[in-house]
Amino acid sequence: MQLKKIIVSAIILTTALSCSKSFLEREPIDRIVEETFYKTPKDALEALVAVYDGLQQGAGDQNIQLVSEIVSDNCFGGGGESDLTWRRWDRFENGNNQNLDNWTKAYTGIYRANLLLSKVDGVNWGSDTTLKVRYTAEARFLRAYFYFDLVRMFGHVPLVTEPLLPGQYNVPQAQPADVYRLIAEDLQYAADNLAATPYGAISSAEYGRVTKWAAEALLGRVFLYYTGYYNQPDIAGAVTKQEVRTYIDDVINASGYGLVDSFPRLWQASLGSFAGEDNQETVFAVKYTYKGLGDWNNHDGNRMQVMIGFRNGAVPPYYQGWGAAPVNPSLWAAYEAGDTRRGGSIISVEAENLTYTETYPQKTGFMWKKYMPMVDLKPEDQGGNFQIDNFYDYVAIRFADVLLMGAELNLDGDLGKAQAYYDRVRDRAFLDQSHRRTLTPDANGKKLIMEERRLELALEGHRYWDLLRQGVSAAKQAIDNNAGNAQFNVTFRPETQGLFQIPQQELNLSNGTLQQNTGWNQ
Repeated sequence: MQLKKIIVSAIILTTALSCSKSFLEREPIDRIVEETFYKTPKDALEALVAVYDGLQQGAGDQNIQLVSEIVSDNCFGGGGESDLTWRRWDRFENGNNQNLDNWTKAYTGIYRANLLLSKVDGVNWGSDTTLKVRYTAEARFLRAYFYFDLVRMFGHVPLVTEPLLPGQYNVPQAQPADVYRLIAEDLQYAADNLAATPYGAISSAEYGRVTKWAAEALLGRVFLYYTGYYNQPDIAGAVTKQEVRTYIDDVINASGYGLVDSFPRLWQASLGSFAGEDNQETVFAVKYTYKGLGDWNNHDGNRMQVMIGFRNGAVPPYYQGWGAAPVNPSLWAAYEAGDTRRGGSIISVEAENLTYTETYPQKTGFMWKKYMPMVDLKPEDQGGNFQIDNFYDYVAIRFADVLLMGAELNLDGDLGKAQAYYDRVRDRAFLDQSHRRTLTPDANGKKLIMEERRLELALEGHRYWDLLRQGVSAAKQAIDNNAGNAQFNVTFRPETQGLFQIPQQELNLSNGTLQQNTGWNQ
């Protein structure tokens, strides 16, 4: 496996810059030898920032948000004639190393987290033990975040909890339950040990840092996925449903987060009415910046944005890109009249009277509005490059998602609470209370919530996983497409169980230790 490449010498590189977007906006300026590092709280902070930096790593064309929308029923592959990778994902076709960046990104972040956790006891914390606990909790959250992406995508992955030494690199694949148990334990530690600072009291300089609320919310997401996909009552004996209910209720009632008053204002495409990054609905975001300034050695920008931009030219107010992941017209049609989320989430070339004559495979006339690069916010105006320096943060956990998780978790426990959480999302979508639907504590109630998740969270990277946790047959029913035009034909392959193809390079490097997922053997 590529752990051998990832684990070079233990080098943590970052030093603070002034006038930064957040505490995370730091750049490496020197190389520090492991033996003289990890001595002071400042060293530990720089090591922690390096773990956060792993969230930005990886090429945009393999961004998990983008990939999971392409493989769902929300989008097709798109791109130009030579952009075969996107269409392979769309059609569940073999692609050897097309998932390599995601594998490498996750294990790089895991290695950095493990390294910091292995050194934290050797730091001279003085009397400030609370700082040690905070850094440990943040590192464990990030390790859980990386592992969750890995295990969802690949199912059977090596479980590594400490820095490896030479001769230890070929780690066998663990049982998914063991990986999820570690994820749950890491998130519980973070939730139980981070300060309960409400959103309004968080310093803007610390936006992007892990909070107690982010840990509780991510634990809810992990619980719903694991118990649904694997048909289990709890997370591998580590976290129960009632515990997760308590965590999610805590985020909803005590965190200070809430819904922005108007759904379209959540996204920069709303231009003058944009609520801004780090608004009250952003429970956790991956931070990006234009300050890489065209340097391809940096990974500071949101490279996913250029992938979904209008192919080969700007269409004002929207900016240019490569035309990946055109939106399936069925998603546009799924919204009811009056639902502000349709126009807030999706660009309809026809409905917005845009002139866009560019042709490319799987062009549908519908594109992402969420995360679309904008002419008025293009990185060139800041001295950057449009391919690598888009600077819109990815909102990984949004408060509306937490409300819907709360509704789902309470459906069979406290129906009144579930209804109240669900109503808040519906009311904001329609800006009234006349579009409410009545939940029931059964499969019909669950169906309403899952439909709401599709509409509320479209193009945010959640749909595929929501389908899989309803069952492989449900995923196939939603994803299969035969519209009479062969270029849009999609057939989900249930023999894969929805898992992705392990990169061939990793299989080769493992000398037979790693085995390919079922359904992906050449």
